[in-house]
Amino acid sequence: MLEDLLRLLHVLGATVLLGTGAGIAFFMVMAQRSRDPRIIAHVAGTVVIADTVFTATAVVLQPLTGYGLARAIGWPLSEGWIVLSLALYVLAGLFWLPVVWIQIRLRDLAKQAVAAKAPLPPAFDRLYRIWFACGFPAFASVIAIFWLMLTKPDITLF
Repeated sequence: MLEDLLRLLHVLGATVLLGTGAGIAFFMVMAQRSRDPRIIAHVAGTVVIADTVFTATAVVLQPLTGYGLARAIGWPLSEGWIVLSLALYVLAGLFWLPVVWIQIRLRDLAKQAVAAKAPLPPAFDRLYRIWFACGFPAFASVIAIFWLMLTKPDITLF
């Protein structure tokens, strides 16, 4: 029973991470393509809230449910696929943390452009390119973690 509950919570958390990340990316890209500071300010504000409520919560709960699940099933944490999953989780986090700050900054730059009745400043485009580029390694890491969780390959690391 506990194992089933932990497995469900872990899968739900992984789904929230991937789904929220994909949704955020889609809506930010579409808003940015409009080049309308009002739209971008609104969408970026919503994205910041979504990242705080959904992504951050899942980021905290994933290692907890994963640890509990590994203990309940009897998998050693030194299992190769678990170690690699954790390394990829950290890698995804290293790209996600700056993205959170960038999203806040993009929102603020768009709000400033709206208030000044001005176009988006060049700093917006520079930050947006960094935000966009950070998404690729983060998403690739999460997808690789899904693969590792599903296949549990026999990986010898040490």
